[in-house]
Parts: sequence; structure tokens; C-alpha cells
Amino acid sequence: MLSRLMSGSDRTLDREFNCTVRLLDDSEYTCTVQRDAKGQWLFEQVCQHLNLLEKDYFGIRFVDPDKQRHWLEFSKAITKQMRTQPPYTMCLRVKFYPPDPATLKEEITRYLVFLQIKRDLYHGRLLCKSSDAATLAAFILQAEIGDYDPGKHPEGYSSKFQFFPKHSERLERRIAEIHKAELIGQSPETAEMNFLRKAQTLETYGVDPHPSKDVSGNTAFLSFTPFGFVVLQGNRRIHFLRWNEVTKLKFEGKTFHIYATHQEDQKIILTYFAPTPDACKHLWKCGVENQAFYQFEKSSQVRTVSSSNLFFKGSRFRYSGKVAKEVMEQSAKIRREPPEIHRSGMVPSRSCPSITHGPRQSSVPRTRRRAVHISIMEGLESLRDSGHSTPVRSVSDGNSFLHSRGNGAERGNRTRTAEFSEDSYSPSDSVLSTPVSNDPSDQAQVRHTNGPRSNQEEGGTELCTQKQARPQGDKPKGKRFQLEKSRPTQHGPEARVNEFICSLARLFLVTLALLFALLILLIVLTESELDLAFLRDIRRTPEFQQFHYEYFCPLRRWLACKLRWMGGHLIDK
Repeated sequence: MLSRLMSGSDRTLDREFNCTVRLLDDSEYTCTVQRDAKGQWLFEQVCQHLNLLEKDYFGIRFVDPDKQRHWLEFSKAITKQMRTQPPYTMCLRVKFYPPDPATLKEEITRYLVFLQIKRDLYHGRLLCKSSDAATLAAFILQAEIGDYDPGKHPEGYSSKFQFFPKHSERLERRIAEIHKAELIGQSPETAEMNFLRKAQTLETYGVDPHPSKDVSGNTAFLSFTPFGFVVLQGNRRIHFLRWNEVTKLKFEGKTFHIYATHQEDQKIILTYFAPTPDACKHLWKCGVENQAFYQFEKSSQVRTVSSSNLFFKGSRFRYSGKVAKEVMEQSAKIRREPPEIHRSGMVPSRSCPSITHGPRQSSVPRTRRRAVHISIMEGLESLRDSGHSTPVRSVSDGNSFLHSRGNGAERGNRTRTAEFSEDSYSPSDSVLSTPVSNDPSDQAQVRHTNGPRSNQEEGGTELCTQKQARPQGDKPKGKRFQLEKSRPTQHGPEARVNEFICSLARLFLVTLALLFALLILLIVLTESELDLAFLRDIRRTPEFQQFHYEYFCPLRRWLACKLRWMGGHLIDK
């Protein structure tokens, strides 16, 4: 009886595990989770702990043993998504940045978004000019330590805090000046709201950069923002596509494709290479979810998308939550007393190699920073509403919030670096060959715009079709081009019907080829006397032996009997 009770308790323990979720203020929430519990259950527990109703902007993120980040999928079991044994540690983060934080209904939601953007600023993901950086840091000071008090805040008090990856003494003095003179009397919620309004106007608001390489091997960072798809490379924002311009996102292995339609129905293909296939799949999922959240009017309009073509195995994914418009409509119906907010003040940070002015304090001390450098000449100008492929101008007045590498006398003449940091950022140096589009409908007006640029002008990237890019007088040679040129162009429903018939024909041919290949393999396994190692291993498996004796041998005897019967009838005739 005792052993039975002990075994029962062991089985109960096996069905439960502990999970810790690190919140945005670096406190931790730990709970006991059933082994078959789904991600939605854990997320609901965290939101209940925070008293959060506008929860659709947030998600739970975890990192696997390969340092690859993942968003916890709410419709799947937690244990099926993790690659390690419990207990598990995850983080609550903003998954979808609100396009206008001022429209958030509740103060608790604005406070959590404030913590996320403050974290982005600290880790170098929210880049800006030094004047904007000083204003943002002053708002943080006002929100977390209150009004300036000469008795509590001696000279140089702003140098005790670290708001950015790197900053200068000059910027520290400017932060203190704004805090002393311009923000007196602002409550924490007012200062946080002003901080959000300022951050929302910046170029990199909502940027969660994914490291990659373009077809030329240059490092680039891809990101999905509330306003569209962004590519940062060097000191330029080389591409900006609004969500209504993006027509398809696709990945195959490490290769990530963005299909878009720009001005005058001009088709564009952007191709980038992620460090690993898992990183590329994560990039694709993030893109699919962000486009669904920001572009669609209703969640019922979201379709299941595939990562590859019809005839190739790929991933299928469907966004299952609410979209931005539905979230705002639901938030407008909230009627309750505002929940109490326990704001956390500045706390000491751990040592950081980039700190050069003595110990500082930070409100985001626990996240381990591993920098990945990209050459963005001191920060990005605010160009959110600019057109596609508008480069981001570099700040060259020497008044940036990031230190340059080198002495002060060299700063005006040297290219400076800004930092995008995240635990799992480790761009790969490998570059795959440039893929060629296999879609016939994309051949007429398609160009890989992230490849070598021969039509680039200062201040922007000139996009052109293949027909426009061909020098005058040059005529393509070859019979294939002449046949395609003489073939009449089809438009409208007839062309789509023909494409559908061609797709069905290709599917039928591929199916026949696969069946024929399987038949050949079956004959080789059952009838041939080849004594190869891999054939011998297959023949010895219990599954193959059962199939051979219970199904194949009776089928062979039946076919032999039928053939003899047909042969006898032919001889009689």
C-alpha cells in the first residue's frame, strides 16, 4: 500500500513542473504548471498576477539551448515547445508595439510599455539623436526619482544612472538641465506618457532587430514595426515597406524572401540570409504575426500561410489572436477602477564594460547584454513617414549619445558604431548563393533590390524594372527569349485559370514520379539480392518484415494468379 501511494505521488510530480516568468520590472513570477498545460494558460496567469486586461500587446519569450529566441505559442502545450527539461525560465515582453501608446486605455498597460521601451533604449535598440536622447532620459529620471531636489540630488547626480549603452559627460549634463528646469511638477504617469509620445516619433520605435546578411554578404538587421517592414544596413535605412505593400513572406532553410508591390504595381523581391534555419523560421513567424496584427481589420480575415511553394515541404502557420483594431475596440469597453501600480525605482546595475564614468544605476540590470555591432553613424534620424528605400542620414555634429571608438579628437573623422543587443544575436558569416525566382508571374517586373546596386543615387535607392534597367541598344539573345517575346501575354481570369491548370498538372506529375520512385524502391527491397548496408538494415526492421509477409507476399501471389489466368485465356483464344 505504501509503495502504491509513493508511486502515485511520483506520477503526480511528473505531471507538474515549475515555471518562472521574468517580468518587465525584473521581478519574477513563479507558478506550478501541469505538464499538458498550454501557453495560453501560463499567459493568463501572468496577466492575472499583473492585473492586466489589455494583454494582446504582450507575449512570453524564451531562449532555447542554441540561443535562439522563440515566442511561446498559446495554442500549443508548453512542454512540446521547450527543448530542455523543467523548470523553465521565460520573459514577459511587448510583442506588438502599440502604434500610438497614448491610445492605450489603462495606465498599467502604458507603464508596462514604458518599461519595455526604456529597456530598448538601454540595450541600444531605440536609436536617436543626442537631443532626443537627453529628453527621453530626463523623462525617465522624472518618472522614477521625481522632481529635482538640491538636497537629494548633488552635482553630477545624472551620471549615477545609465540610460544608454554608452553616453558622454556632455549628455549627462544636458539630461540634468532638462530634468531640473523643464519637468518640475510632472507626476510619474505624466512623465511616462511624455516619454512614450517622444519615443513613438523615433525611427526605431518598435524595432526588434533580426541579424542577417544580404545577397552580397553585408550585415543587415531586419525588423517589423507597427508601420511596416524595415531593413537597416550600414548607416542607412535601405528599405521601408508599409504593411499594405508586403504581399508575401517566405523562407526556405536560411533564406528569407519578402515579396512586395511598390509604386505603379512594381514587384519587388528582397532576399536575406539568417544565421540558422531556426532563426529564419523565427523571423518568418514574427513577420507573419506582425503583418496580421497591424494590417487586417478582423482576425477572421487572417489566412493560414505557408513558408514555401506548393510542391516543397514547408511550415504552415496561422495567427490566432486578435488584431490591433479589435484590441482597441475591446479596450474601449473596459470599465473598472484603475488598478494600483507598484513602480520600481532605479536599482544598482551590474558592472558593464561600456561604463567609463564610475558606477551607474539602471532600471534594467538583469538582462545580460552581448553586443552585436552595426555601423550606424551615431544614431538614426526620425524618418518614419519617409518613402520606400529612403536612407537614414547619419548624425555628424559630434553630439550623439553613443561614444565613438577612439579619442575625442578623432570622433569627427571616424565612423562610429551603435549597438543592437540581445542575448541570442550572433550573425553568421556564411552566405548562400543568390536564389532565382521560380514564379513565372514575377519574372516580368521583379528585381532583387537588396543585391549590388548599379542604379543607386545619393539620398535614396532607385528602383527599376528589368526592362528599364537594360541599356538601350542591348537586345537579349537566344531562341528562348524570342519564343517568349512572340508568345501573347495573358491577363485577367483566363491567365489565372491557366496557371491553376498548370499547377494541377505539375502536382499530378510530381505525384506520379513519387509513386514510381516508391515502387522502384519497394521492388529493390523485396525482390533484389543487393546486399547493401542500408538495404540490409531496412529489411531487418520488424515493420518491413511484417509488411513483406502480411501484405506484399499475398499481393504478389494474387498478381501471379491473375497473370496466369489471363495467359491461359489468351492461349485458348
